[in-house]
Amino acid sequence: MPVPKAEFETIHPATFYEPADLLEPDQMYTVYEIARLLQELDPDAEIDQETEAILLDWAIPWIMVHADDLVVAEPRADDEPGYYGLATE
Repeated sequence: MPVPKAEFETIHPATFYEPADLLEPDQMYTVYEIARLLQELDPDAEIDQETEAILLDWAIPWIMVHADDLVVAEPRADDEPGYYGLATE
């Protein structure tokens, strides 16, 4: 249900990182690492599963919106996620 803006103490602009501003060109990242980076956390930061699920809600659409600027690598093992990196070509 919509909520009036007046109910919020602070409202921030919806600005998001561009891939080149977030990712190192010579590195590949999991969606979990990207989710942390989007929140200005270390890619290896320990967070609880509930928080991680919320961060993924932001990261997955970000990846899809910026798909033209990214490359994808298959998981190295069946129990690993895929990896995303900055397209350099």
